[in-house]
Order: sequence, then structure tokens, then C-alpha cells
Amino acid sequence: MLGLAPLAASSAATPDAGASRIEPATSAAIIELVPVQPSAEVTAPAVMVEEPAPSALQETVLGRGSASYYASKFNGRRTASGERFDNSDLTAAHRSLPFGSRVRVTNPANGRSVVVRVNDRGPFTRGRLIDVSRAAAEELGMVARGHADVELALIAN
Repeated sequence: MLGLAPLAASSAATPDAGASRIEPATSAAIIELVPVQPSAEVTAPAVMVEEPAPSALQETVLGRGSASYYASKFNGRRTASGERFDNSDLTAAHRSLPFGSRVRVTNPANGRSVVVRVNDRGPFTRGRLIDVSRAAAEELGMVARGHADVELALIAN
């Protein structure tokens, strides 16, 4: 490895106001290459492979379809998983996902999304992909219409 070390400084002549002749500026600089021993071994930087942070949710897109929400008459009844349904919880019914699965439900019309836990089977209305609780429906902004087109993504545990 080589470094630069100056040996002399440059000088310049300044013209005298009364002098009729101006001397050209002169420079006397010599540069000497001096070997420098590195203090540590020099290596190329290692390529870092970025893996998702442990707290980052891993999602698998399940598809797009229609969603509805539970009527209030189902509040307190047993779900297919055996627990009591609570319209204030963020839960959902899906035909085939295992109980306890967490699903991100997104309403692309307004960009709002919510994570629900599957605790029931259904929906049993043709053309529906998922039924969500009233609390989830409020988060998604679908209460006024009663249904909405949504996108589903399974969240890995």
C-alpha cells in the first residue's frame, strides 16, 4: 500500500506595485511515494443477506372474494371450534383454514385491513369467501353495505 507525503511547499512570487516586470510564479513541490503498513488486514466487505426481522409478519396471499359479517343473533352461540362467538372480538369463519389461523383481511376499496382469527366454519352463503365479526367489519368499513370485496392473506405463526 502506498501513501503520499509532501516534501516541500509551493511558493509564489507576488508582484511589487512599483516593479515594471512581473516574475512568473514558481512551484517547487516533490511528492514521494512512501510504503504504508496497514494496521489491519484489508478484505472485501462481506455481502449481507437480509432476512426479514423476526417481528415481521410472513403472509401468504389466499385470494380475493366477497366477505360478510355475522348478524347479532349469533352473539353468544357456540362456534364450530367450540368457543362462544363474540361480535366484539376480531374473529372469522372460513370453510377450510385451521382453527386459530390468523388472516389479514383487506378492503381494497378503502385500503383498510384487519387481522382476524379463524374460529368458525362458513360462510354458507354461495359466493362468500369469509364471514367476519361485527368488530372486524367496522374496522374494514363494510357495515353499511353488509358485505365487501376483500383480499385475504394467511399470516404465518
